[in-house]
Amino acid sequence: MVATAKRIELWPVSRLMPYKRNARTHSQEQIAQIAASISEFGFLNPILVDSSEGIIAGHGRLAAAKELGLIEVPVVVFDHLTEPQRRAYVIADNQLALQAGWDEELLADELDALQFDGFDLDLLGFDADQLAKLLGDDEQDDEEEEEEEDDTFQRGQPLAIILEPEEMRVWRQAKEKIGYVRDKAALLKLANDYLNPPEAAQQ
Repeated sequence: MVATAKRIELWPVSRLMPYKRNARTHSQEQIAQIAASISEFGFLNPILVDSSEGIIAGHGRLAAAKELGLIEVPVVVFDHLTEPQRRAYVIADNQLALQAGWDEELLADELDALQFDGFDLDLLGFDADQLAKLLGDDEQDDEEEEEEEDDTFQRGQPLAIILEPEEMRVWRQAKEKIGYVRDKAALLKLANDYLNPPEAAQQ
């Protein structure tokens, strides 16, 4: 039978005991990101502790709670682990999360949608360079061909278009139909097809 949490408790921050041999590190920048996430979404991920009130998982969340000045935090107690299992899970909880990946096209689409809704993407944990890459701000899609630049334009000249909600829905449907996720790539694809229509469309 698989052990599961039976309830969530609220514990004073001062009651929690960090694991002295926890090898996972948290920079001050990451702690600030976790604190910002808790402020935005709430404390959705309880800290896991053992029967001795020692932390199994959630050292970063505890540090963020202290940063925010929280008095109590949600806690789940697991008392079924042996001592070796507890020490092993402290490592496994961190390492297993690192094995996950991203579907970058779906992720970019979600980021586009959140950005349109006015959500602060800085709260998601990506740095500026990662967001720029995912949103296509620093490079064109791999399928795009470089064209000679018009002498009247400067490289990196911005183009901003404000869409109403219904227009955004139409735009998303158009991107999905032509198979492009990033706004820049989709716009250039449509423009190129208009200027150089496929032979079948010309007949």
